[in-house]
Amino acid sequence: MKHLLAVNRETLAKQAALLRLTAASLADSFKTGSFRSLFRGQGIEFSGVREYLRGDDVRAIDWNVTARMGKPYVKLFEEERELQIFIVVDRSFSMFSGTGSRTRYRTAAEAAALVAMAAEINASSIGAVFFDGDIQFSCAPESGRKRTMLLLARLDEVDEYGTAGSALESALTGAGKLLKKRSLVFVFSDFRTVGWITSLASLAQKNDVVAVRIVDEIDNELPEIGTVPFIDSETAVRLVLPSSSSSFRNAWRSDNRRRFMHWQESCIRHGAVPLALSTDDEIVRVLSNFFSYKGRGQ
Repeated sequence: MKHLLAVNRETLAKQAALLRLTAASLADSFKTGSFRSLFRGQGIEFSGVREYLRGDDVRAIDWNVTARMGKPYVKLFEEERELQIFIVVDRSFSMFSGTGSRTRYRTAAEAAALVAMAAEINASSIGAVFFDGDIQFSCAPESGRKRTMLLLARLDEVDEYGTAGSALESALTGAGKLLKKRSLVFVFSDFRTVGWITSLASLAQKNDVVAVRIVDEIDNELPEIGTVPFIDSETAVRLVLPSSSSSFRNAWRSDNRRRFMHWQESCIRHGAVPLALSTDDEIVRVLSNFFSYKGRGQ
């Protein structure tokens, strides 16, 4: 049984016109040279080599050809006309928590919708994988408004009896199989699972990956509400925790910081670009600023 999870009493599909306007600034970020320079080879294809000329960037030297020919050669590249985009969206049970203006899943869904709209504005093809404990939806990249509206409808469509657990590892592996050319991949998840690092590393070898961790204020600051029961949404394990204890709140904060740093370091080590997105953030501003900031080489 499926149901539509409303945003401000309207589904993402019904908000398409407004989202398209909001996504315009994000689409502009995708088109800038600084944006493309953020990623390894995004938007360019190797086309050959030629002899080194005075003034050429020494970083472009092809050392293998240079060694064979006995004189310096540089690599030549041609810019691709189309930027292909892919979104991976987590809708496991833990994504439906949150104390901000949105749940984690709604934050991820709105961000994914804006990326899809930006892709449409730029005439880029886009594909997706949505998952909970299983893969619930997947499609290869395709361009056009019909594909955008399909993705928005699918983002709205959530299984209230979804499968427990997280199929993040399978989703990343499946994304790699669907992509036939180098793509920009956004992974929207809370990353509250294990076993995904190898599949992320494999995906990042052939694609440019932005790992977007959906966070919430409660991750850092546990409210002082006495001794209360906590239930793990994935395993149904129930614990009674002393939220009014300062030592417990400090341990909660430290553990979250440790987990976040481990996630961040793992992403960087395996070729993905980490980005934190809060349930209270203005999504389009965070995404646009991220690409602009990184593009300036900061």
